[in-house]
Amino acid sequence: MNTLLNKKKEPIDKLAASSAKGRSLGGEALRRMLRSPVAITGAVITGLFLLVAIFAPLLAPKDPYERYLQSQVILGQGIIPGAQPGFPLGVDDFGRDYLSRLLVGAQNTLLVGVLATIIGVVVGMIIGGLAGAFGGWVDTVLMRLVDVMLSVPSLLLAISVAALFQKPSQWTVIVAVSMVGVPIFARLLRGSMLAQRNSDHVLAATSLGVKRGAVVLRHMLPNSLGPVIVQATLTLATAILEAAALSFLGLGDPDPNRAEWGIMLSRSARQFLDIRPELAYYPAIAIIIVALGFTLLGESLREALDPKNRR
Repeated sequence: MNTLLNKKKEPIDKLAASSAKGRSLGGEALRRMLRSPVAITGAVITGLFLLVAIFAPLLAPKDPYERYLQSQVILGQGIIPGAQPGFPLGVDDFGRDYLSRLLVGAQNTLLVGVLATIIGVVVGMIIGGLAGAFGGWVDTVLMRLVDVMLSVPSLLLAISVAALFQKPSQWTVIVAVSMVGVPIFARLLRGSMLAQRNSDHVLAATSLGVKRGAVVLRHMLPNSLGPVIVQATLTLATAILEAAALSFLGLGDPDPNRAEWGIMLSRSARQFLDIRPELAYYPAIAIIIVALGFTLLGESLREALDPKNRR
């Protein structure tokens, strides 16, 4: 009997000892992520991508827009120079250094992904926040709008939004991709805020006469942002993939001079796959690796912040 009681008591004692040390949920999550090979792999990939994107102009060995070997490019005969001294990845159809364009393309790809995610988070939080804070007919109207957006496949929704613009540009891609994340963030925040509505600290603040706006902004909203932050990390990966898909379908930025992975993949895969397939392989591999890094990091962060996984 005593042995059974001791076995049941051990997890409680460990939890009490952890609480006594003052370890917060964030600190506990960080500790678990540092022990997870998946989280470390995702963090390393993401960190390298961010460093390359930030310092791309300094890392690029040549000017990504200078047509160094244009005289050697003969498209009519299917000739695009490959790897050679000074050009480790060869050149594109305009004779520009492909390695330099890949490095600078990381910066533009990050810009598209981050801006699309930020717009999606802001708009989604406004919709979800209003629905969760007011409830009633406001919640009903906004959630039906969200349901309509969720009923459309994400890529089809992005294509529909991009098709509304007469002149495709980089901002066309950013706006189209951001609209895909709006219903996701709206539903996520709304659900978190509804869960917070009946929590003890919200009920206590309400009973003390705190105004509704203060309760929402100071108590409900801050405690509902955890899932949104995790989802934003995952959305960065899908934003990069969807931006590349729009460019591949011809709905992205038509400027061939812009160094961006989606544009580079689109042009190479469409026009030069038979001549020099590696021009499509390089940006495709880069997109896959970066999307994998953000996905691994986001999934690890989600598991680390889950209270069920606390030990």
